[in-house]
Amino acid sequence: MPSSKLEERKQRELAKRRKDILKVVRKMIARSGARDITMRKVAEESGFSNTVVYALFGDKATMITTALDDDLIRLHKLMMDAASGGKTALERIRLVCRAHVRNGLQHPDVYFLLFMEPRPAPPIETSTLTFGDPQHDPYAFVCDLIAQLAKEGHVAGDQMQQALMTQMIWEGVHGMTSLRIASGDDPWIERLDAEAHLELLLDVLLLGVVQRFPGPRSADAIKLLSKSARAAGVGSRN
Repeated sequence: MPSSKLEERKQRELAKRRKDILKVVRKMIARSGARDITMRKVAEESGFSNTVVYALFGDKATMITTALDDDLIRLHKLMMDAASGGKTALERIRLVCRAHVRNGLQHPDVYFLLFMEPRPAPPIETSTLTFGDPQHDPYAFVCDLIAQLAKEGHVAGDQMQQALMTQMIWEGVHGMTSLRIASGDDPWIERLDAEAHLELLLDVLLLGVVQRFPGPRSADAIKLLSKSARAAGVGSRN
């Protein structure tokens, strides 16, 4: 058999081993969490040797992150599809945040694994995602939307300030999603339904960001967002 054919066969076998091991890792995370996973346990449960597992993934953080990367890729596509329906940066941010929260509430187990299960941070260079690339990285995609908001004049700030805006938006929608997943219909908390709550949350987050980091056209954004908030009942005493 020619060497090229042997190499192709070898690569197919390695790819199948990786796929089989990652399937086991996902099951183990869902069953007992990421903290209890070890390379040795994965080797035992997958039927491969420790040597094979280490050769394919190198360390626990890389292995766990790789197991979840496909879900992040799907989330990124969902966010990009949502953004395509917006004409302005404000509209695109709102659409993307809606998609993020709705997806999390519709798929709580996957969301928990991605964003709520404690796990070791992987080296950037070992991720299958392209770090910092809006076309591949969900968080970088939101960063890019904030940059578009600044370009349209609704906010102003240097790179660090735009990063802070991104974090505030991301933390806000994640906070709502994770609390809804974790507490469910908690009778101790009086809540609006998720859709109405989300719209109010986005109004408050965006109004806060626009007013805290005002740009030359921030007044236009504030007027638009305030009108939306009043229509939804923000600040109502009734």
